[in-house]
Amino acid sequence: MRIPPYHWWRTVFFLIPAITVYTIITGVPSLVSSLFDRRGYFAHACARTWSWLILKTTGVRVTIEGLERITPGTTYVFVSNHQSIYDTPVIFASLPYQLRIIAKASLAQFPVLGWHLRRGGHLFVDRRHPDPTGILRRWRALVSEGLSLLIYAEGTRSPAGHVARFKAGSFLLAIQAGLPIVPIAVIGTRDSMPKGRLETRPADVTLIIHDPIQPPVIDTPTPRDAKALAERVHAIVSAAVEQRQFHTVG
Repeated sequence: MRIPPYHWWRTVFFLIPAITVYTIITGVPSLVSSLFDRRGYFAHACARTWSWLILKTTGVRVTIEGLERITPGTTYVFVSNHQSIYDTPVIFASLPYQLRIIAKASLAQFPVLGWHLRRGGHLFVDRRHPDPTGILRRWRALVSEGLSLLIYAEGTRSPAGHVARFKAGSFLLAIQAGLPIVPIAVIGTRDSMPKGRLETRPADVTLIIHDPIQPPVIDTPTPRDAKALAERVHAIVSAAVEQRQFHTVG
């Protein structure tokens, strides 16, 4: 009989119970605050605290590069690669912005988590029955309140760490909204918890923030316009990941 490795035991019997406690401690006041704080500012502060606790408990050390490239108080669309479930804690704990995620609709069905995300102003997208008009309307409502958006443009976590093609749908919305896009590269989170494995490890993670890109001004943008923008942002993020994580040049 194969005995599970140390990090499996540590994850199951220490980290998961700890995260459960963190979720209760930060989640309850976050949900209560949603009754009074329509913008979700306090809920986001709870999410940042929850993220920080998870990173500290796991032993994930984050180095941030390029924070000086973005302007405090500006509304952005942050577009990131997706390597691990640790990407969100890393980004939330590192970026001093009010962030809201565009997530798949299935997350809204989870008890507590789904309620928290919905009450906190996060957006849900049904990939089988997309509603771009409704999403854009809710997106603009968030923007009017000074909230920035976080998009994992690959649509799912990458099992090998390489950056998959970026889906163009969110970029079409970004062009329509006229918001600057900030490519960000998360490097090293898969070392902490690879996709498909119930095992966490301490890791050194780098978060690289690139220069904002102003989308083209187009009265009626087309999917081709969105695809071109998606490819441009993908090239920036992919190059950073390949160079830093896989030590390739070019």
